[in-house]
Amino acid sequence: QVQVVESGGGLVQPGGSLRLSCTASGSIIGANIMAWYRQAPGKQRELVAAKSSDGLTNHVDAVKGRFTISRDNAKNTAYLQMNNLKPEDTAVYYCNFNQFNRGNYWGQGTRVTVSS
Repeated sequence: QVQVVESGGGLVQPGGSLRLSCTASGSIIGANIMAWYRQAPGKQRELVAAKSSDGLTNHVDAVKGRFTISRDNAKNTAYLQMNNLKPEDTAVYYCNFNQFNRGNYWGQGTRVTVSS
C-alpha cells in the first residue's frame, strides 16, 4: 500500500502564486509517475501535469508557461509551482501516484481558490 498526502492549497488573488506538495510513502518500488489532477465544481477531474521517476514531464496546454511540476525522487515528493493563477484555476487539486501494475493511488485533495 502507498499513502499519498497533498498540501499547499489556499486562497490567492488572480496573478498570485502557490506551491503544492505531494508526498508518497509506503511500499514504493521501481518506476512510477507522479501527477497532479484537478477537479473544478461541476466538472470532471482533469490532468494538469505529470512527471515520471526517470524525468519525463508533461504539462497540459492550459497551464504551460504558468505551472511547473518537479519532484524529488529521494523524498518521493512532487511539487506543483503555480504562477500567474487565474480564477479558472480554482479547483480541488489531487496528487496521483502510479506504480503501474503495483497500484495506482490518490491523495485526498487540496483546495485552490483564485479570487479577488
